[in-house]
Amino acid sequence: MIILGIDPGLATMGWGVIKSERGQAAVIDYGAVLTPKDESLPVRLALLEKGVNQLVDKFKPDEIALEELFFNTNITTGINVAQARGVILLTCVKACGRLYEYTPLQIKQALTGYGRADKHQIQAMVKTFLRLDKVPRPDDAADALAVALTHSQTNRLRSPFGIK
Repeated sequence: MIILGIDPGLATMGWGVIKSERGQAAVIDYGAVLTPKDESLPVRLALLEKGVNQLVDKFKPDEIALEELFFNTNITTGINVAQARGVILLTCVKACGRLYEYTPLQIKQALTGYGRADKHQIQAMVKTFLRLDKVPRPDDAADALAVALTHSQTNRLRSPFGIK
């Protein structure tokens, strides 16, 4: 199964593509879609839509996994990220149809067994699970691979029990 993991963001949308078979995951590719800060919000949202469509066309994922939003104290930033996430969600569901979402807590628990793991611990586990020489960069791409790995593990656990 090919899984596209996405770490949504307005300025930087991280993405990671893995192949998962029989409990083993391997990286296909990863990176980030960047939107220029000097562009208007509608243009930046359109760039995210274009980026997601290009990823789906190139990698043809069987399923897509996204990280749910975690709001911090800056409401203005949160609103813009929520708008970006909305465009990403809509584009993904229209392009693939099989869309799954995971909270930061679920991702941390899936990769480390600890819900309060920090970013460095998650990145180290991504590197370990995917047998990489170094932690993927940018951080958003490593986060996206963490989302894809979480989905891979969750999906693997659901299948034997017939859960859809």
